[in-house]
Amino acid sequence: MLRTLAVSAALALTAAPALAADGGQLFNLQCKMCHGGTPMAPSLAGVAGAPIASKEGFAYSPALKAKGGTWTDANLDAFLKAPSAFAPGTKMMISVPSDENRAAIIAYLKTLK
Repeated sequence: MLRTLAVSAALALTAAPALAADGGQLFNLQCKMCHGGTPMAPSLAGVAGAPIASKEGFAYSPALKAKGGTWTDANLDAFLKAPSAFAPGTKMMISVPSDENRAAIIAYLKTLK
């Protein structure tokens, strides 16, 4: 099941460049599958500006817990660009290679409260 969802998310990335201007659409296409109320990943409401790995009720990887700090724009960007480089051993499998798409997603995340 997890593998199927990861493959589906990876395939969705190929359609993402056409949506670069709309962070909400990108979030729905690339992120919501896991971060939309499933036990696979935490909700991202309020994540911007929050301490890293701080959402109650989610078992974060030791790598992300050890990272420390806050989800700043720069940290969100680095994590979305290369999750395993940001926190080796993280559970996050999907990256967002496009600078424009990452910026749009981060702007959208700031609207989620």
